[in-house]
Amino acid sequence: MEKMPFQTLQSELEAATVQMKQMLPQEVLDAFEMSIRELRESGVGTGLELGIQAPDFTLIDHIGNEITLSEETAKGPVVLIFYRGGWCPFCNLQLLAYQRIWKDIQAAGAQLIAVSPQTPDQSILLNEKHRFSFLLLSDVRNQAVEKYNLKFKMPDHLHDIYRSLGITLDAFNGDHSWELPVPATKNRIIRAVQVDADYKKRMEPAEIIQILNSISS
Repeated sequence: MEKMPFQTLQSELEAATVQMKQMLPQEVLDAFEMSIRELRESGVGTGLELGIQAPDFTLIDHIGNEITLSEETAKGPVVLIFYRGGWCPFCNLQLLAYQRIWKDIQAAGAQLIAVSPQTPDQSILLNEKHRFSFLLLSDVRNQAVEKYNLKFKMPDHLHDIYRSLGITLDAFNGDHSWELPVPATKNRIIRAVQVDADYKKRMEPAEIIQILNSISS
């Protein structure tokens, strides 16, 4: 049988971008790109520097347990993912790609924790759909995200566009702030960081494994 070619996460994200461009009107696509440029130029949500200790937090997971980051890092390295929510197709692709390397993460003595501002109920729905092996934490009102300098407010001109697509952040996140995290991947102590205002770009799974193996060795 012919072996299937290896597909990177970025190639999946690019395919999703092409699909999005085929489905949405140009004015909507332009509004999305303008918001990315505005966020980059604002200097907001740029994350923390390498080498510092990641701020601690306690959040509720998708089954109602309190999870404290410092308690988890005491067990070994933690790959910490901040994602926008289950409504974001690019976030779903990222989480599914990381699910595929879950055993490799475990083999490196590490674990993965994914944090979003969506409510625990929304995280339950996301997990029921995909059956993730890792924790999904709810950072309602983005209190942990703010500690990591990743919080930003979605511009007003996008609210109606998102609502027209069936994405009402008030319902997903349980508040009216329309605040989100810049998608990011970190380690504690922060050994590696990927932060990008363009939500269509994420850290490759292979890079995560390479970093974890370098830590364990």
